Amino acid sequence: MVSPELLRRYPFFGVLDDSQLKAVAMIAEEISRQEGETLFEAERPAEAMYLLMEGCVDLFYVVIDRDAPAKELFISEFNPGDVFGISALIEPHQYTATARATCPSRIVRVDAAGLRALCEVDSKLAYGLMRQTAKAAMSRLHDTRIQLAAARA
Repeated sequence: MVSPELLRRYPFFGVLDDSQLKAVAMIAEEISRQEGETLFEAERPAEAMYLLMEGCVDLFYVVIDRDAPAKELFISEFNPGDVFGISALIEPHQYTATARATCPSRIVRVDAAGLRALCEVDSKLAYGLMRQTAKAAMSRLHDTRIQLAAARA
């Protein structure tokens, strides 16, 4: 469990009221990762959503070619305050990329099954979190479009 006050500091959770923050805090824990440690891998079940408090985490897309070894392509980096692993709230609840700490990092890990269960019983919580998740996804899509445009230029 983490403090609801810890979550309140971050905009992603700013849409939640006190009781909702407490409920999410009950299924969250603070974890640390060292440089090079993987938080999750592409194509695996999304077991948690994460909030980066301190440090640096990068996202990689893994390209698998049957005639060559797998290759990791850098997609983006997360900054403190960013939420990632949003696949925990989006069906089919499977990570689409690999996340790895690129320096020592402090992270809040929110249990995905618990979060989905909270959403099932509290539609206002579900709506607020899905709005925030959609904003995060749209921001990442925008960043990806910029990367693609730069690569083609």
